[in-house]
Amino acid sequence: MQSLKRTIESIHEKGLIFILKKRLSKLRGGKISHFSLLKELLENKNGLEIGGPSSIFQDKGVIPIYKFIKTLDGCNFSTQTIWEGNIESGNPYFYYPDKNGIQYISEAADLSVIKDASYDFVISSNCLEHVANPLQAIQEWIRVIKPNGIILLALPNKAYCFDHYRPITSFDHLIKDFQNNIQEDDLTHLNEILQLHDLTMDLPAGDKDQFKSRSLKNLENRTLHHHVFDIDLLKSIFHYFKLEILLTHKGRDYVIVGKKI
Repeated sequence: MQSLKRTIESIHEKGLIFILKKRLSKLRGGKISHFSLLKELLENKNGLEIGGPSSIFQDKGVIPIYKFIKTLDGCNFSTQTIWEGNIESGNPYFYYPDKNGIQYISEAADLSVIKDASYDFVISSNCLEHVANPLQAIQEWIRVIKPNGIILLALPNKAYCFDHYRPITSFDHLIKDFQNNIQEDDLTHLNEILQLHDLTMDLPAGDKDQFKSRSLKNLENRTLHHHVFDIDLLKSIFHYFKLEILLTHKGRDYVIVGKKI
């Protein structure tokens, strides 16, 4: 009974999606292969996380790097999100016990508040799919890391989520979005999403009408997955920006790690 009460209180405080993601993280299993390489790349380094904190980087996640890095700042698009609740720019970014950095409020594709070559690495989990112009975002993330800096991305594998009916986005489409300077108010993919989104795997979205209503407010809530990725698409992005690919992983999440040359 107490457990149920605590769950209800947590849902009320942090939101149902946050709680579901936290529970799902417990099912992800052990560390990814070649984790020792990641540890070597990021240990005692200073970095930036886009769209966190993320359970995947915690001790029980598949990429438990939080405890090894020296410092980590965080960046989120708004002072209120369905994942993090209420946050403020300049406040501590709490990502691990006894560790915190600086919280930035900024678009993932516009990090103008951060100087060039400020960090040793950028990490991001289950965030890039929520960005309307992924190449613009990656260009910014590369800008804020030093030469030989690391970018680590984890994105959902559509086979395990509500995107499983949707096609993988083409790289040509991402290029066109980049060239056309697509911004976060873009709803190009809305009809596809409304038609193919599996609501049985996204209970917080409600029924079709509720989901449509929420989706039309995406500029405010950022719940839409604009694009659907796989490893080949991620490799194409890294090759486009001349990032040296150091590691890839296929599981419940796709993971790719690259180095700025």
